[in-house]
Amino acid sequence: MDNTLQRPRAAASPLAALTGSFQAMVARSRAEPAPDCAGRLDRLARLRAVVADNEERFRQAISADFGHRSAVETTIAEMMLVYSEIRHATKHLKNWMAPQRVATALQFLPARNRLIPQPLGVVGIIAPWNYPLQLTLAPAIGAIAAGNRVIIKPSELVPHFAALLKETIAERFDATELLVTGVEDEVAKGFASLPFDHLVFTGSTRVGRLVAEAAGRNLTPVTLELGGKSPVIIDASADLDEAAERIAYGKLLNAGQTCIAPDYVLVPEGSLQAFAEKVRAQMRRMFGTDPANKDYTSVISDRHYARLESLVADAAQRGAKILQPAEADDPNWKAHRKFPPTLIVGATEDMAAMQEEIFGPVLPVLGFRDPAEAIAFINRRDRPLALYWFGKDREACDEVLARTVSGGVTINDCLFHFAQTNQPMGGVGASGTGAYHGEWGFKTFSKLKPVFYRSKFNRLADLYPPYGGKIARLEKMMRFMS
Repeated sequence: MDNTLQRPRAAASPLAALTGSFQAMVARSRAEPAPDCAGRLDRLARLRAVVADNEERFRQAISADFGHRSAVETTIAEMMLVYSEIRHATKHLKNWMAPQRVATALQFLPARNRLIPQPLGVVGIIAPWNYPLQLTLAPAIGAIAAGNRVIIKPSELVPHFAALLKETIAERFDATELLVTGVEDEVAKGFASLPFDHLVFTGSTRVGRLVAEAAGRNLTPVTLELGGKSPVIIDASADLDEAAERIAYGKLLNAGQTCIAPDYVLVPEGSLQAFAEKVRAQMRRMFGTDPANKDYTSVISDRHYARLESLVADAAQRGAKILQPAEADDPNWKAHRKFPPTLIVGATEDMAAMQEEIFGPVLPVLGFRDPAEAIAFINRRDRPLALYWFGKDREACDEVLARTVSGGVTINDCLFHFAQTNQPMGGVGASGTGAYHGEWGFKTFSKLKPVFYRSKFNRLADLYPPYGGKIARLEKMMRFMS
């Protein structure tokens, strides 16, 4: 007997397995291109059950990946937002799916126009590590509501979460409905090269460029949720105590590892020192000075911790005043991989902290002489993903809104524009392209197909040859109606 027949087949490589799964999903989406409302609602309900039935497991997995992740932050900033997105989509899905009436020009009456939402097909999602549950499932919710099939590639920096998501999704979804990949290097490198019908990437601007380049070879449309240096302007009319409290919270949520976190603050020169001291006091009130505080989240990796140390050291060397409850290399903080909340007072443009996105609990504070200077400072840089303004002067606020361009804005607070399900979330320029959330996500992942229904009573046949005198009469009528 030929023993070669007894040998097991070699397992397919992770990328080959992914390619096979992708092809099967594409075939299924082409055979069943438009699931009905009931089918989509069922998928959304199953997705909610994945989270609801495994809340504590997800909290523990995410915390294990971070070293320590505040359980409250995981609940509020991840799970609650996912539930809100699913509830909103479930409530409005029937209306979103309905054909939209579109006006018909007079010369074509009594014909009619309709705009019909149609699923794109297969959507790929390259997820980040900083809010692994929320930033993975939020775009998936929009894609599923729009009737698509979805493949998710989690971040390799959160392996415990990625394994749990893969397991729990597989328990409730067929592999041609919703699939979670592994985090192997070859999957990460090859994912964006698959010919998806739409691709979503959330992460750094540098990697976003690579993703867009890979997707472009297939003419795959992309939604890029990137980041950048999101500024805060403190107007002369602002309540400094109120602003300090809200900025401290916005900066230290998830230890500053938030793409829309305040990245630097512009303060009237005369209030610079007083404001910095108020922020430091609020940071201490919220999180104390003990690195074992369970409310304060760890930095995701040693590499990122070292990067933050380097930013602070560079600023100190260049003359900035550093305010923090402990030295960044204090072994008590490093043992927990928690970076002390840090203010860089009197930051300057030549400092590394002002040249790259910080993505951690470090906040540069700069002075300005007049509002025009602050606006000009922001406009010399790439357009940010978020912008924050504090004050009571409505005219000054409107001036900032009119003269700056950013992905989104919150007035007199931080972060909360992101949580508005009736508003789009998206960047501009170097901070991203495209948008999702609520109906915006539904539209992003749909083809809004225009359909013209001709009426038998319309005189369009007069356009056909032979032209003769009738075309002159029709042309005269069309010119009049146009």
